Amino acid sequence: QVQLVESGGGLVQSGGSLRLSCAVSRRTFSIYVVGWFRQAPGKEREFVAAISWSGGGTGYADSVKGRFTISRDNAKNTVYLQMNSLKPEDTAVYYCNAGPSQVLRGYPGNYWGQGTQVTVSS
Repeated sequence: QVQLVESGGGLVQSGGSLRLSCAVSRRTFSIYVVGWFRQAPGKEREFVAAISWSGGGTGYADSVKGRFTISRDNAKNTVYLQMNSLKPEDTAVYYCNAGPSQVLRGYPGNYWGQGTQVTVSS
């Protein structure tokens, strides 16, 4: 059983920064990519960013390009999402997700974390 554990959410003012972490309990043949999705109140869950374990290929939603950076530490089985220049519209529950290469294109895999709240005040 694969578990994803997020941390690092919180309350920040507009223009501020936060770093989210996603610890993956173990890597399996079915996990090539780890990514982040978010869901704001009343809205559907949407893709944010993703990174492959090998090669480090990345993908970003247009809304976060230039502000968010995803990275990985293979030795720690951990993926990070550095969020800079945060805006109130970034407010959402952020979920870690893992699965096959489709995650890089914004399609979620089978494994989800429990979510972490990010709130950006204006």
